[in-house]
Parts: sequence; structure tokens; C-alpha cells
Amino acid sequence: MKSVFRRSVVACAAILAIGTIHQASAQGLKKYDSDKKDFWTNPPPDWFLGDETEAQKGLAPPSGPPTGASDAELAAMMKKIKLPPGFKIEVYASGVLAARQMAWGDNGTLFVGSFGLGNVYAITDKDGKKQVKTILKGLKMPTGLAFQNGALYVIDIDKLIRYDNAEANLDNLGQGKVVYDDMPSYVAHGWKYLAPDKDGWFYVPFGPPFNIGLPPTSVSQIRRVDPKTGNAELVALGVRNSVGGDVDPRTGKYWFTENARDWISDDMPSDKLNMISKMGEHFGYPYCHQGDMPDPKFAMGHKCSEFTPPVLNLGAHVAPLGMKFYTGDQFPAEYKNNIFIAEHGSWNRHKYQGALIKRVIADPDGKNAKQEDFATGWIEGDQGYLGRPADIVLAKDGSMLVADDWAGAIYRISYSK
Repeated sequence: MKSVFRRSVVACAAILAIGTIHQASAQGLKKYDSDKKDFWTNPPPDWFLGDETEAQKGLAPPSGPPTGASDAELAAMMKKIKLPPGFKIEVYASGVLAARQMAWGDNGTLFVGSFGLGNVYAITDKDGKKQVKTILKGLKMPTGLAFQNGALYVIDIDKLIRYDNAEANLDNLGQGKVVYDDMPSYVAHGWKYLAPDKDGWFYVPFGPPFNIGLPPTSVSQIRRVDPKTGNAELVALGVRNSVGGDVDPRTGKYWFTENARDWISDDMPSDKLNMISKMGEHFGYPYCHQGDMPDPKFAMGHKCSEFTPPVLNLGAHVAPLGMKFYTGDQFPAEYKNNIFIAEHGSWNRHKYQGALIKRVIADPDGKNAKQEDFATGWIEGDQGYLGRPADIVLAKDGSMLVADDWAGAIYRISYSK
């Protein structure tokens, strides 16, 4: 189902975007032609590396254990996680390999997407034990999902698929119905996240297929998609790689995490937490990073003051992914409407950081923002991952669930006085 989005995006981008549908051929810059089909089906071989500095060469993303962590390893890990007084963490479910975004069904089923494996899982209770069932296989990269009106929505790179009456059909979801497909087919930075709003639309990020470059007008943006009609609207530009976001219960505004570019240094630029305050805002990529750092090659005379600054800089290479506003009642009152962010952790850094849950306190307008570590302990030494938090969802009782795609597990964080 092609939407009206494609007909309008070029006009919108001409007004709002800084850049063109082609990569610029300015002196010293790489040129990519996005009009050719090969650009989308076979991204440039250097999309990932970009323009690395000599000091950063040799770094590469680490691979997690293919079978996840054992129950014994998880039990030992739980003893190493540090939380504020009164909080505790436990394993909610194991064997959820490459776990990414989570969503609750109406009847208590926890649906979980995955990175790299093509699986979607359903976690249910049976006789007091959690059962993990693989309900979809063979998808490209179903990292993002949502549940509303009895239907499970899964976004798989270039298709948003709806599976009706999902909880009653866990053994046979069928083929599903494609409700939106106006999306590039590349996998590189094409994995996505779904954040529903009060109207039943989804905020969907679209990453560019490279580390750094001048993106064509169909990516480096956030759209708001109506799964009922297939219509979509462009709400933000200049976004590099966002794999997490949530709607502020106080204002209805969309906040989102963003992974900054790689291959400059261990300590720059910082990853970000952003808020969309008006339609069509430009958040700086690829011209400006962290709100105040012009790109050494792609700034091309632009000033950072031209773009919307972040609410917070979260740190270099911490890789913030899923996030949620805390709307439950179990945690102490001062946690109400705070933001919790799952930081996946570094790879483009000699000493890893991140791999924790960050707590952010901010006014509804994004002012007076401050951050602190909430749950830590998933890194040992310089580069030793025990786990890598990837998403957060709240349970009905006000506790918090955390997906870990490295250990292949879901954790539960709860509070008692």
C-alpha cells in the first residue's frame, strides 16, 4: 500500500531539508546517487565505516553469544547489577534470543521483536512459568513492534504488517496484512522502532544507509504513520539513527533517542535525547552533532544554531535505544514521568560505556533536563559485555521490563519499600 507520503515528501523536503535528493559532489565528499535502484538494494560498501580516523581503525561491533546466556549465567549476572535502594532485578524470561522491542497484548502476552534472527516471540505464563514461543520466523529484521485493537504490528525493514486477533492465534498468525510499505528495502540502519500515540498512529524512524553522508530525502527522518489508512506525514528531519522513542504523557510530544555518527574519536560526538516541538524540525545530521559540533567534513558552512539542539547529550557511543516515560505507580513518586533509556553500549570506542539503564528528569518543554545512571553492571573491564539493554516496557503492576539482545533475556525491575 503506497501512501500519499511519497508524493508530498519531495515538496516538504524542498522547504524543510537542507540538502538534495542526491549526495553532494562537493570537493572531497563522497557521492551517492539515490535515483538508482542499486543504492537501495546494495548500499555502498563503506556505509558502515564512513570516514574513520586513524585512531579508530580496527574497532568493530562485537558479536554476542549465539545461544544467549544460560540460566546460571543470568543468575550470576543479576547479582552484579546495581540499582538504587529499594529496587531489585530478576530474570523475567530467558531464551529470547536477540530480543529487541517489546509490546504487551491485551491479555498479558509479551511480544518481542529481534535483531538479526528474523524472529518474533510471544511470552506467556503457564503454571507460573514463562513460556517463550517463536511465533514468526524468516523476516528480515523485525526489531520494532506494537499492539493495539487486538492486532500485533511488526515493522520489517520495508513493510509494516498487521496480524489480527494475534493473542488467539499464537500458533498460526498467518501471513498478516501489509498496511504501509513506502520504505526503502536496505537493511543498513533500516531496522526500526514503533511508538504509538493516542490517535493510534505510529512514529517511525528512517535511518540513512551509511555512517555519515548527505542523505536522500526519503531517509534521515521520522514519519508518523496511520496503520488504518496507510497515510503518513513527515515530522522531523536531520536524524541519523533512532531506534527508540515514546510520547510524553504530559504533552503528547514525541521524544526519541538518537545514535550519533561513528569514527571521529572515543569521546565525540555524543549520542542524544531529542524532543519534537513542531512539525518539520531539523536535528542537525549530517551537518552538526550533539548540538554544538559541526561535522569536520559535512558541515559545509552550516552553523549548529540552524538546527534543533538535543534535550540532553547522553555520552559518546553509549548507543541509546528503547525508552519509556514512567507512568506506573509502583516506583516512588519522584519517578513519575521520568524517562528511562536502555543504553545498548559502545563498539566504536576503545573503552566501552553505556550498557545500562539511564534515568532522565526533564520538564515537559525539555528544559532543566538532568540524567543519572539507574541500573548498571552489564560491562566488566574495558570491553567485557555481560549484557546489552535494548528496550524497556512497563508492566501493569508498575514494574519495568528490560530486553537484552546480548544475553537473550528479559529482566524485571521492581520496587518495594
